[in-house]
Amino acid sequence: MTPQEIAKNLSQSFPDTNFVEGAKLPVTNVTSGEPSIVVPAGKLKEILKVLKTDTRFSFDCLSSLTAVDRKESFEIVYHLFSYKQKHSVTIKVSLPRDENAHVETVEDLWATANWLEREVYDLFGIKFDGHSDLRRIMLPDDWVGHPLRKDYNEAEDYHGISTTRPSLIQ
Repeated sequence: MTPQEIAKNLSQSFPDTNFVEGAKLPVTNVTSGEPSIVVPAGKLKEILKVLKTDTRFSFDCLSSLTAVDRKESFEIVYHLFSYKQKHSVTIKVSLPRDENAHVETVEDLWATANWLEREVYDLFGIKFDGHSDLRRIMLPDDWVGHPLRKDYNEAEDYHGISTTRPSLIQ
């Protein structure tokens, strides 16, 4: 199934859902060069559950989960793959860009989301409601800030250890 066919089937499963700006059909976005389906944050978990459990889709693999800081908002990107159906889809959800950005966890749907959500939390500060162990995974617990946010200002040192190095080109 192509991403456009997946989007059409999703709109049949969620006829009352406005996916993007009042559109009845999920919108495909090709700005990244790859079609994606943009879904509302409040329906994300329900939609992802259908994509995993409905035999039309059978997305049994969450191959990637990451985030993008778009300056005015955060975007969480889910790459799904179905071994049974041999198709893939990219799902995106937009969140307000603030310190309380959050969305529901999907670790109960795909176990790999546990670590992937922790990475997004660590590097962007986005919270995943209901996550079983939401804590830093890459940086020390006392690290200040989230380094992949566009407004992140790196401290000159961490416990007396420089966080920068001199230029190799002099």
